[in-house]
Amino acid sequence: MIYKVVYRIFIPAVLLLWSSKLISQNDGWNISVGKVDAYTGIVSANGRIGILPEDKPFVVKSIILNNVYDKESPLGVSKILLGINFANLDIEIDGEKITEQNVSNWQQTLNMKHGGFKTSFIFKNKAEVSYTIYTLRQVQYSGYIDIKIKPLQDIQIKATGKIITPEEYLQPISTFRVLQDLETTMPILQTVAKSRLGKHTVAASATFVWHAINSTREHQRPELHHNKISDYDNRLSFEQKLEKNKTFEFAWTGAVTSTQDFDDPQTESERFVIFNLLNHRDVLLAQHNKLWDTLWEGDIEIEGDLQSQQDVRLALYHLYAFSRGDSNLSIAPMGLSSQNYNGHIFWDTELWMYPPLLLLNQDIARSLVNYRSDRLDKAKQKAINFGYQGAMFPWESDETGEEATPAWALTGTFEHHITADVAIAFWNYYRVVKDKNWLATRGYPMLKEIADFWVSRATPNADGTYSINNVVGANEFAANIDDNAFTNGAAITALEFATLAAKTLGHTPNPIWQTVASKIVIHQFPDGTTRENRTYNGEIIKQADVNLLSYPLHVVTDKEAIIRDLKYYEPKLSPEGPAMGQSVFAVLYARLGDAEEAFRLFKRSYEPNKRPPFGALAEAATSDNPYFATGAGGMLQVVLFGFGGLDITENGIVQKNPILPKAWKSLTLKGIGPDKKTFVIK
Repeated sequence: MIYKVVYRIFIPAVLLLWSSKLISQNDGWNISVGKVDAYTGIVSANGRIGILPEDKPFVVKSIILNNVYDKESPLGVSKILLGINFANLDIEIDGEKITEQNVSNWQQTLNMKHGGFKTSFIFKNKAEVSYTIYTLRQVQYSGYIDIKIKPLQDIQIKATGKIITPEEYLQPISTFRVLQDLETTMPILQTVAKSRLGKHTVAASATFVWHAINSTREHQRPELHHNKISDYDNRLSFEQKLEKNKTFEFAWTGAVTSTQDFDDPQTESERFVIFNLLNHRDVLLAQHNKLWDTLWEGDIEIEGDLQSQQDVRLALYHLYAFSRGDSNLSIAPMGLSSQNYNGHIFWDTELWMYPPLLLLNQDIARSLVNYRSDRLDKAKQKAINFGYQGAMFPWESDETGEEATPAWALTGTFEHHITADVAIAFWNYYRVVKDKNWLATRGYPMLKEIADFWVSRATPNADGTYSINNVVGANEFAANIDDNAFTNGAAITALEFATLAAKTLGHTPNPIWQTVASKIVIHQFPDGTTRENRTYNGEIIKQADVNLLSYPLHVVTDKEAIIRDLKYYEPKLSPEGPAMGQSVFAVLYARLGDAEEAFRLFKRSYEPNKRPPFGALAEAATSDNPYFATGAGGMLQVVLFGFGGLDITENGIVQKNPILPKAWKSLTLKGIGPDKKTFVIK
């Protein structure tokens, strides 16, 4: 099928803000790599969709859809969806397809400043080729692949854009249509299909965009050829003769939507593509860049250690890329990079990713807490179902707010500290933002229900104390134990925060909250070392469970006690455990004034987990499941709350005793809190 397409030409409203020149060196904003044997890509994401590139020309491995789930199997739990993949192309030059075998000077560059992922290479002696993937921040269900071909001799090119539907999808319908309004024609390649067990309808649309070649030829566009290989492989192509040294620029843009967010995803996916098609590239990318510039008003600058600067920026880039301030959505442990952990939401958000974002971007932080508030009714229902009062949050959450953990995993039935973690995040949001309206409508209703849960969950002892029995703690190596240190400490903190919230709003707090909080047991060994649970006897642990009582909970505050717990539990931490334990140790050593020990543990919290070539973080040194956004949150907490000395208090964000490692000349924390303060440590 052949179509002749004519466009109305749009004049750019702004100057081009994005330079297409390849940044070949590594610096604080760009990571450039050549060809490597072991490859872990870096996802381009905008909080709604994530596009994961490969190390092969014009190949995208997957697209992940945030908060869109279907059952993983008929008897399984929910699993986040792979989107219909609109982001792959084939480019042929003089009849030969570009592959990794026939290119040279391969280079990929992640630009963290504006979220662009650029690939460049030379095809034989015939052309210099580059393309940049943008997951558009302002057009949040869409991507834009900007392509440039500079012929080194006269050549003929063929470009084929593809919509590839994952095999797990059902009943795909693949089409090509030319929509028309007055003199404007809009060619749309599209596939619509059912998700793996039919829960959702998902639609992907895509088209080519040609940028002006020169003023005399800007109305001349190639003919389009539709080729449906199958309903799972839908293609659109064009051919073009190019003259030596005359750069040819065009784009492939697509969007993917579902019935999770739209009643009519097919039409909405078309609208996003038409919007991108009928806006000038310069306008689209300027808007995208401006939104990234706004995100980076919250930034961390490290002078004197380029590698640490790059590592920290990459961590923060991922937290920004995986979230949105206008979404009321949360962040899964692997963000939008993969389907690992089924894309569910854990304590990873509230305890690890949320604190850095609360300091640096309150809009995103509000989305993260509102995600929980929107699911409060389901948490109240769960509490009733298990014989408790108040609200009881699931260990793994999906779009429903119900428990999404596989039934065989004891964490879903017994890891209850997540409910306290949510409360702590809520009160900390109020501490930072001081929004009494939010506290009255979302914050206090949540804190009250969680406090009621912990009162009903605690068991009175004969001596007047309270225990919390039969739990899985943060140290998941120990199941069905009593009086887990972190669970008990988090419950104490949640109860105290509910009391403070009630008083702030002029309410009379339930006196039982403070009574229970003051009498929950934290067990100790004879020498005063905090005991991980009532029967703990020195076993290897998965998490720095006990040490969380010192930071972030402030339950253990005595300096000697903090040091005693550090010395005891650091050797107990399993090398197979996630990175965050080392982060907690590092924060505590920095707060104790030991910058070099803190720096050693800071590096140990993530460097063994880096995967080539960009430094994507795996969950543990022994695993290969990037990108672990939880670990990114932990390492950022070391910088902000450890070296930077920041703390969240009833008076908002304050700075106490910042300290620098010898490797750093200075540390600048920018855009902190609602007042966008800057803290400089030298």
